Amino acid sequence: MIQLKFFFLCLLGWVSVLGCGQSETVVEVALHPTKSNIIYLATNDYIYKTRDGGTHWENMSEGMTHSRVIALAIDPLFPANILAGTKGDAVYKSYDGGQRWVSRRTGLHEVTISSVVHELVFAPGSSSHVFAATSLGVFESNDGGESWGKRMEGMKEVLMVISLAFDPQQPQTLYAGTSGGVYKSVDGAQTWGKVNTGLVASDVLKSSRSLGVTRIKVDPFNPDRVYIATLVGLYQTRNGGESWHRIGESLPDHMLSELLLDPQNVGVLYVGHREGVSRSDDGGETWESRNLGLTNINIRTLALSAIDSQKLYAGTNGKGLFLSVDSGLSWSPVPLAPSETVS
Repeated sequence: MIQLKFFFLCLLGWVSVLGCGQSETVVEVALHPTKSNIIYLATNDYIYKTRDGGTHWENMSEGMTHSRVIALAIDPLFPANILAGTKGDAVYKSYDGGQRWVSRRTGLHEVTISSVVHELVFAPGSSSHVFAATSLGVFESNDGGESWGKRMEGMKEVLMVISLAFDPQQPQTLYAGTSGGVYKSVDGAQTWGKVNTGLVASDVLKSSRSLGVTRIKVDPFNPDRVYIATLVGLYQTRNGGESWHRIGESLPDHMLSELLLDPQNVGVLYVGHREGVSRSDDGGETWESRNLGLTNINIRTLALSAIDSQKLYAGTNGKGLFLSVDSGLSWSPVPLAPSETVS
């Protein structure tokens, strides 16, 4: 139990990198929506960018404080605009592809010091509408991250929101993965309701550690089907959250750090965990490990190319970044030594 709690703290950035015993940890990977050679990543120290698919990297941290970056989001319509969520210093924004960063915390004054911005998500098809999942709740921006407002009406039992996901066909419908289960909104996050049937018993929800959602994803082919990765396994709903059931019990590890759904191939899922990468081709019913070439199988983050669904990146807890060009069948390291520091 102590080891489980310690891993969770490391995963969420609450324990220092030295305390977690890691180096070269890749916390987040963000891929340019139309140019496959442009990649951003966050480590425990800096933000890096490559323009040539990983051959050369630049330190892109000008204007940042020393607060660790936990989340990155690229504007889907104007990719030069990038948002970065931090541990303890709210949100930063770059207007020039990461060359310079400025603090954008209007409305986020409480999201400082001990809080974490876990995830930043743009609404489908929008450059201005974006949400932040933080350890103090859900925040919304209607001006591309310039200012924020808290959106927690109905979400009373928990504060810590780890992950957010939109219904791609009905953008007013959102799901929030929290430390105590899942909430759903059908009015653009103005109000929330619990959708925990099959997940969390009502008498343990207030423990705030009863489930620990790490990622939530809506199936792009069937929005009634939603998946959540948690610290105790993988779950699925087939009716928009009315009820959930456990899947993936054959996975080698159930403390899941990452979850991806392939937007180009029906039923293809990836999860990352302490035993590497696992892939399913049938909606999570059966799984196979895909670790060939990984010199560290403790996975922190995964990213799937929107251009080529066979191209997959894995960030590890200790050995940097890896690339697969064959859907995870084999991996090769991508050295992160920067060729140039932007000053």
